[in-house]
Amino acid sequence: MDKLVIRGGKPLKGEVRISGAKNAALPIMASTILAHGEHTIERVPHLRDVMTMGRLLANLGAGFHFEDNKTILDCSKINNFEAPYDLVKTMRASVLVLCPLVARFGRAKVSLPGGCAIGARPINLHLMGLEKMGAKIQLESGYVIAKANRLKGASIYLDTITVTGTENLIMAAVLAKGTTILENAAREPEVVDLANCLIAMGAKISGAGDSVIEIEGVDELKPINNYRIIPDRIETGTFMATAGITGGDLVLKDCKPEHLDAVIMKLKDAGVVFKETKKGLRVIGPERLTARDAKTIPYPGFPTDMQAQFMAMMTVANGTSVIKETVFENRFMHVAELKRMGADISIEGGTATIKGVEKLKGAPVMATDLRASASLVVAALCAEGETVIHRIYHLDRGYEKMDEKLRHVGADIERITS
Repeated sequence: MDKLVIRGGKPLKGEVRISGAKNAALPIMASTILAHGEHTIERVPHLRDVMTMGRLLANLGAGFHFEDNKTILDCSKINNFEAPYDLVKTMRASVLVLCPLVARFGRAKVSLPGGCAIGARPINLHLMGLEKMGAKIQLESGYVIAKANRLKGASIYLDTITVTGTENLIMAAVLAKGTTILENAAREPEVVDLANCLIAMGAKISGAGDSVIEIEGVDELKPINNYRIIPDRIETGTFMATAGITGGDLVLKDCKPEHLDAVIMKLKDAGVVFKETKKGLRVIGPERLTARDAKTIPYPGFPTDMQAQFMAMMTVANGTSVIKETVFENRFMHVAELKRMGADISIEGGTATIKGVEKLKGAPVMATDLRASASLVVAALCAEGETVIHRIYHLDRGYEKMDEKLRHVGADIERITS
């Protein structure tokens, strides 16, 4: 099992090219099920989760080829409608094949999903929406079994904002008979990217990016050709954090700052300087960060996927900060590992209080989930001495060649393969 060895204390300087968004690539790959033929998707990051989705689609009968960040999927010969536990257990996003299978083929059998252990994240809203559209749902031995002759448009109110639920139900609705209205829908850029891809395939969708989305069903979709995935806003935010905590000076290329307004505002308040340049967004870290509070809420608010990285920054900020996590339970598992590095953090319920220390010190630590692993990398880059981060397969699920990108801008980082 691979681990990272990081010797901190070096300001990062140089240029980083941001990869395509994992959380856009996965639903868009799943959406190819909806149309017969060969699809090509560009700027797909080479990540563990992307390969898992590719294997899942291949298991259904699709052709899957990945090369140079380009994915070719041929959905002409899908003949299996089951997503097995062995594939689904490692990645929650596997549930995104459920609605496309039911929409196009009228049936699906999908294992209940797994993934990071940061909360229950049930799929009850996905199933409620499918039932409203006429599907018959059974839960049997850990599997969801869904059947429908043809889905029908419906008015669906989502009791809580759910990104994957919104995406799944959009994909259900595009081939349904009639019009579907999704209320209290997720507004994330990745939802908009999926909608834009489906529109390019011939779907009729309006309102993506707002809380109410309207989908008018069509009889069929056509394959997508050379659709380009949006840049990964969480990778962008993570590299902003590395510049901020090390007092670095990075230019982030191929990013979309408008997808990170809440993060940029918070980092500016903490002393990080941002400048738009011809090459990309320049991020300059201060001599020492200033403590600032944060509260995670759904987009366009401060993202839960940046909470751990922001907390790592606050461990060495001047003053005391309070971070409230409102999106997922169990998302403070990185705290114990940061404390091993000398951080002063106390937890009460969903609130963390961080008293900034002068410096962190390197230590052996263990990644518990994707964003927790990123926070440990951020902390290690400014820590005195050597930090060894174990179980970095979590990191490889969501960050493309992160160690190589960091080494390119001056980090003393080494990947060791056991």
